[in-house]
This record gives sequence, C-alpha cells and structure tokens, in this order.
Amino acid sequence: MEQVTALKKPLNGMRSFFIVWAGQVFSLLGSAMSRFALTIWAYQITGQATSLTTMAFCAFGPEVFMSPFAGALVDRWNRKLTMALSDIATGVSTLAMLVLLLLGKLEIWHVYIAVAFAGFFTSFQWPAYSASISLMVPKGQYARASAMISLAESGTGILAPIFAASLIGLIGVAGIFGLDILTLLLALGALLIARIPQPQRSQEGLRAQGTLWKESFYGFKYIFSRPSLLGLQTIFLFGNMFSSIGGILASPMILAKTNQNATILGAADSIGGLGGVLGGILLSIWGGPKRKVHGVFLGWALSSLLGLVMLGAGGNFLFWAGGMFLGSFISPLINASNQAIWQSKVPPDIQGKVFSIRRLIAQVVSPISIVVAGPLADKVFEPLMRNANPLYSLGRVFGTGPGSGMALLITLMGLLVVLVGLSGYLIPAVRDVEKIIPDHDVQETVVLEN
Repeated sequence: MEQVTALKKPLNGMRSFFIVWAGQVFSLLGSAMSRFALTIWAYQITGQATSLTTMAFCAFGPEVFMSPFAGALVDRWNRKLTMALSDIATGVSTLAMLVLLLLGKLEIWHVYIAVAFAGFFTSFQWPAYSASISLMVPKGQYARASAMISLAESGTGILAPIFAASLIGLIGVAGIFGLDILTLLLALGALLIARIPQPQRSQEGLRAQGTLWKESFYGFKYIFSRPSLLGLQTIFLFGNMFSSIGGILASPMILAKTNQNATILGAADSIGGLGGVLGGILLSIWGGPKRKVHGVFLGWALSSLLGLVMLGAGGNFLFWAGGMFLGSFISPLINASNQAIWQSKVPPDIQGKVFSIRRLIAQVVSPISIVVAGPLADKVFEPLMRNANPLYSLGRVFGTGPGSGMALLITLMGLLVVLVGLSGYLIPAVRDVEKIIPDHDVQETVVLEN
C-alpha cells in the first residue's frame, strides 16, 4: 500500500510568500515602466495603434500557446528555480533591447522579437508562482494572497506611469530599461532567500504521471471532466476576448485624443493603478464574498460597465481616469475570487498542469483579439467616425476626431463583457461550482493500492 498524505504548510510559509511577493513588486514596477516607455516609443515611431497591438500580441501569444508544456514542466521541475530562470530570460530580453537602443539600431521588429522571447519564458512564471502560493499559505488565506498579488500589480500601475513619464525625458528609454534590469536583480535576490517547498504527490498526481505530451494535456482531461470548472473558465474566455480589444486600445485612444500627450496618459494610468491598489487593500482586509462566484460574475459585469464603458463613452480626462480607476478597483475581486476557487479544488502537485490549461482556455482568443484590435480600430472604426455615415451621428458622444472610433469600439466591447459576466448566473453548473466540486483537502489521507 502506498500512502499519499495531504501537504502540510511550513510554519514560515507566509514569511516566504511575503519575501517573494516583495521581490515581485520591484520586478513588476520595472517591467511596467519598460512597457510604458515602449508604448510611447512605438507610437511615436509608427503613429498607429496596430504597432501597439502587434507588440502586445508578440508578448502575449507565446505565453498563452506555450502554457500546456510549461505547466507540465513546472510540476516536474523545482518551482523556485523555474521562476528564477523565467526572470533571467526576461532580463536578457530587456538587455538586448537596451544594447540595440544604445547603438542606435533598435527597430520595431526587434521589439517584437524581444517581447516574444520574454513571453515564451513568462509562460513558466505564472503557473510556478500561482502553484507555489498553494504550498506557502494556508487555505483560508488564498483569496488574500491573490488580492496581495493584485495589489502589487495595481501599485506598480500607479508608480510606473508616473516614474516613466517623468524620467523618460531625463534618462530616455535606455535609462528606463536599465532600471528594469536593476529591479529584476532585486526580485532574483528575494527568490534566493525565500523557501518554496515542493508538493507531495496526490492521487490525481499519480494518475497524471507519464510522458511530457500526456502531462502537458492532462489539464484538459481534468477540466473537461468537471463541467463546472470548464464553465467557469468559459466565462473568462469570452470576457477576455472582448475586454482584450477594449483594454489594448485605451492607450492609443488617449494618445490620439491628446495629441500624443504622455503626461495625460501617465496620469490616467496612475489613477487606474490607484483604483487597483485600493481594491486590493479592501479585498485583503475583507477576503471577498463567502461565495466566490459572486466575485467572479458581478466583478466582470461591474468592472466593465464602470470601467470600459465609461472609458470609451467619456470624452475627457475625468472619464478616462474614472473608468480606469473603477475598472481597476473591481478587478482584484474577479481574479482573487477565481483563484481561490481553483486553489481550493485542485491538488497542489498538479496545479502547474491544470492552471496552465485553465489559463489557456481563458486566454486562448486574447492574442487574436489583440492583433485584430489594431486594424479594426485603424481601418474600420476610426474612418467610420470621420465620414458621413449612420455612425457619424454618434460623434456627439464619442467625438469625430482622432481616437473617436477607438472610443466607440471600447464602449461596445465593455457592454458585451457585462453580458458575459451576468450570464454565469443563468447556468446552474457554473453558478454552483463551489458546491459541486469538493475541495482537494476534504480527505486528509488517500490510500492507493500498489
């Protein structure tokens, strides 16, 4: 007989989580500053939204489509080492762009390749980091830990645009790349200090063992055999499909409407980040609703109605900043609620496999949405709002100058996301996921026959 016992959280688990989390705060700050600087640089070079959406696609596409194999390898490898290698690869990408920029040879296609390289290795970072949380913190703290991660992302969202917009005139894009590399070294130092345990085997983990190909796609088998979990991720699939189009166009819309004013864009981004920080703090204290599905469904609906719709329909800084603030304020509720559900239902030793497929299902169409958003804005919606046609009358709301077509498109996408979020209440299997799927630690000991 082989006995498989439930994992015991180490006494210093929360301390290790705080150390890793603090390191990630620095890394996220540097990465966000680099993204902001690249956004300004790329739009100044090309003057089109398509260049920004292509850059986002190159960064995001490899991360999504590599996720099945990354998840399987994360469960095989040391998770601490995996996160470190992912950070190092991101640093190499930034260093390559820095060298080319200093030599005066950086072109837009170089950026596409560099961010795609980083995206390839980032596919390992999220499942390793996410699965490690389940090993470091108690079950009752899952939502709060996820809220802290959202808080870190939002906090850097406040500081990064302010710092980048202020420093870009002093040290240029090259200096911001240098700061990004420095923050990465701080994150690596935090990883070296922290203790991240490896998971013990569960019954599901033993069944999942096999070739890399089998393990890579085991997550599909696990999720598809549980319609409630599949339905929950389908909500994210459609929500991400529409919100990706609206979200990626926010920066070019503001730049177009303000004659490429980086200060206004930075201020709006920072206020949006402030909303995320306050939302993360509130959720860290509150812990979220008892039934996490309410956080998912209502979160999607409210964040889009008060976020994307306000962002697109408003024609000035007040509405742009307000939409970003409210959308970001509610976003931690969505992610933390969903993460808590999955962390409590899926055994820790297969979370890399399952979470990577979960991420793939939720985001598989997002790269397509991102790459479609640019041409859709530049070739369809922007011309529509500047010519005599039935949509031209909407100019009283969205304007008729540069950026007005993007504003209309963002608003339409926001309304679709509201419908997607509320649709979860109409499907019993999804609405009752927390009752239908038992927690992975319901049975403390599982005895298997040899």
